[in-house]
Amino acid sequence: MNFLSHLYLSGNSEGLIIGNFIADSVKGNAINDFPEEIRKGIILHRKIDTYTDSHPIVEQSKIRLREKYKKYAGVIVDIYYDHYLAINWSDYSTENFHTYTQNIYALIEQNRQHLPPKSAMFTKYMLEHNILSAYANLEGIEKVLLGMSRRTTFESNMEHAIKDLKEHYNLFENEFKLFFPKLQQFVNLQIQI
Repeated sequence: MNFLSHLYLSGNSEGLIIGNFIADSVKGNAINDFPEEIRKGIILHRKIDTYTDSHPIVEQSKIRLREKYKKYAGVIVDIYYDHYLAINWSDYSTENFHTYTQNIYALIEQNRQHLPPKSAMFTKYMLEHNILSAYANLEGIEKVLLGMSRRTTFESNMEHAIKDLKEHYNLFENEFKLFFPKLQQFVNLQIQI
């Protein structure tokens, strides 16, 4: 899952939200530098990634992309799935999507002291381009894919992945709708532990 899903799955816990947001920028023992609730968010992020990456429904989505995008197929599926969460937001939350994204931006800004440098840089980009809201439309997804393509070390061709999304739109959406409730159940169990 990409940023929107990770943030949403953190529920209302400020620490879980921040930890889940910064997790990809926290390596090794650096996790011990954070308050307990943020550490839990980092660990939750890792568990979400492990569960998602190994799930057979997600694998169906990745197979459709793997020949063209190789190791980036999973990253692309994560972005696609965030799109489907955004456009189906009212199925998963009673909070207005725009209000939610603005509240998340404010929360991240209030916790800037906890952001590793990489996360702080991304936050600036995220706010300037309103990335979370961008997931709700195809033009936004295209920009996200283009931005990610520019940041990859190797040629990813992710800038072309919008075509695959459009071509197989209903298939990816059906897979998301099958998978996401299972992920929610998994996360709810993890939070209770």
